[in-house]
Amino acid sequence: MRRVAEPRENQSALWAGPRRDVLDLDDFTKAEIEEVMANADGMKEVLGRGVRKTPALRGKTVVTVFFEASTRTRVSFEQAGKILGADVINVTASASSVTKGESLLNTVRTLQAMQIDALVMRHPHSGAPYFVARHLDTPVINAGDGTHAHPTQALLDIYTIERLRGKLAGKRVAIIGDILYSRVARSDMIGFRKMGAEVVVCGPPTLLPPGFVPGSSIPEGTPYEGVRVVGRVEEAVDGADVVMVLRIQRERQDAGHLPSLREYSREYGINSATLGLARPDALLMHPGPMNEGVEISSDVAHGSQSVIEEQVANGVAVRMALLYMLCARARNGGS
Repeated sequence: MRRVAEPRENQSALWAGPRRDVLDLDDFTKAEIEEVMANADGMKEVLGRGVRKTPALRGKTVVTVFFEASTRTRVSFEQAGKILGADVINVTASASSVTKGESLLNTVRTLQAMQIDALVMRHPHSGAPYFVARHLDTPVINAGDGTHAHPTQALLDIYTIERLRGKLAGKRVAIIGDILYSRVARSDMIGFRKMGAEVVVCGPPTLLPPGFVPGSSIPEGTPYEGVRVVGRVEEAVDGADVVMVLRIQRERQDAGHLPSLREYSREYGINSATLGLARPDALLMHPGPMNEGVEISSDVAHGSQSVIEEQVANGVAVRMALLYMLCARARNGGS
């Protein structure tokens, strides 16, 4: 088993080259993603110990700054840092000087001045982590920005699939639901395609991004090239190896995208009948939080094919790997 207390001697270009931040997966290579997966294996070994603690990041300080509510992502980053021995400081918008009118840039510059080693950030505005990363020397990890990206969720989704069903290459993944507003869907589409999966998406026409036309594939030269768009959930799920169900974001439905949640559930909800169209050993996934009875029925959400809890557990291992790799790189003099 790989040791996690010291950096790997043959670190990939991701950690030896100019990359400092994790903002999305569009500029990751397949080899870089595989490096994260391999390091997450070592972190899973740590999580399986009787005493889940390692001094790998002793003396390091990780700050999480969340301008949006979060349970899974925030807690898993906090747990990941603490298991690695880092000091973890959590900052929320309501408890920061932002409430007094301080700008985002000045807030994070203040944090950097305190000699932090990594900044984990969630923000309601798409692109905010990119803006921060351009102005800081501290490594920045995007924990979700607006409707744009959620790279660590995509990485843990890849890890969950590959550790349970083998390589994604050649697998059929169906992503069902609110594609328009889902930052998880965007990062998943990019990550799954990079790993060689066939990706099919389906959702109401009003909840599909521009250019996502049922019956077509996304053309080359775009971040989502090769993704196939279908209009019926049955077609999307048919023969799938993985069914990824997305949360209907109730807070965004005031825009009138759906006639009613009941109609959505009837046409696009995943239940035992629709899941039965997938392969018998298909994995059922959901990034959480779930609206049971809307996008997913309770029986399948907690059924034998559901790996939703495994996603949560694997999220800790993947985020441990990212924190370790970024902080170890900084320690070793990376630019």
